[in-house]
Amino acid sequence: MSHSNALKSYRQIQSQTVLNASPYHLILKLFDGLLQRLASARGHIERQEIADKGQCLGSAISIIGGLRGSISHVAGGEIATNLDNLYEYCERQLMQANQNNDITIIDEVSGLLKDIRSAWLEIPPAIQQQEASNSDMSAPVSATAT
Repeated sequence: MSHSNALKSYRQIQSQTVLNASPYHLILKLFDGLLQRLASARGHIERQEIADKGQCLGSAISIIGGLRGSISHVAGGEIATNLDNLYEYCERQLMQANQNNDITIIDEVSGLLKDIRSAWLEIPPAIQQQEASNSDMSAPVSATAT
């Protein structure tokens, strides 16, 4: 199998995995991709690979935008508002990290996002399954308030 065929097969499998994933697992995948891009950006800064750093941070900011877009402010109330504000802060910080090649800021944002990811993992399985049947990616935000 050629490299391009293998890559095509991999992408098809990944696409199918995303299509079959529950909303809970999709958000988890976003967090994992986001943290991976931040780690890559950190490495690119250390190696002075400025263009690659910019791509990784731009991608990370886009993922945060996707996470922000999944928040239900109606169902989530104050928790949703606070989470949205935290995501906005992370976006601003990453823009500053990009401008200043600042690893310290990337580490700060990574720490905040790891904490949110950890909290996401604490959502009880019954609520995960309930939300999967509702197909509402943002509803678990309100579930964390209980």
